[in-house]
Amino acid sequence: MCTVTYLPAKDSCYLVSNRDERHFRQKAFPPALNKLDDNILLYPTDADAGGTWIAVSGYGHAAVLLNGAFEKHISSPPYRKSRGLVFLEIMQAALPVSSFSSINLRGIEPFTLIILSEELQECRWDGQNKFIRGLHKQQPYIWSSVTLYDEITRQEREKWFNDFLEQHSQPSMDELLAFHHFAGDGDQHKDLCMNRNNEVFTVSITGMHIRDQECSMHYFDLSADKVYEETIDFHTSPINS
Repeated sequence: MCTVTYLPAKDSCYLVSNRDERHFRQKAFPPALNKLDDNILLYPTDADAGGTWIAVSGYGHAAVLLNGAFEKHISSPPYRKSRGLVFLEIMQAALPVSSFSSINLRGIEPFTLIILSEELQECRWDGQNKFIRGLHKQQPYIWSSVTLYDEITRQEREKWFNDFLEQHSQPSMDELLAFHHFAGDGDQHKDLCMNRNNEVFTVSITGMHIRDQECSMHYFDLSADKVYEETIDFHTSPINS
């Protein structure tokens, strides 16, 4: 839930996430289609809490979760519910940004949501207040979680991303996934695929290729060295049982 890129492409776009986790967390389950209320969602499942950090819905909305809001906070558990479960509640709604605006987040640890629907929007909860910022869908972006990466490191990663885009004017999904796998300067504490003394490290890379009528999800389980792929078709009306 810690490094995310968004990249527009011809007639489509990419949303990719590196998940960095502590060594004692269980391995996540690979992406699968799940029916939640009147919606179908495609997402990998966190084995500890049952939530997720990246998902796309049958309504055509895609989103990624990062830990933290604007600055590193002091974690003060117990929290009322995991952020990954809150994320699923927001994503199963027909209008995820409206759901974020209305949902009760008291007792939830700070987080950032990047939501792509008709618009690209950045939604943050800092533990006290919600913030929503509209972004440009035709512009690339990179985010790094404030809970793991300081401002200097986040700026370095932005430079790596800009250098990548200068070398690849129209990157493919494979090229963007390679960036998420190999970008950096050799310092494993801050490379995109990071490892901090085997205590915190990148466990997976998930990429979504979003088109008008469908989204394909590419999931690379780094610990098992296995790749999974799944596709979801978009619909415009609720799914019946």
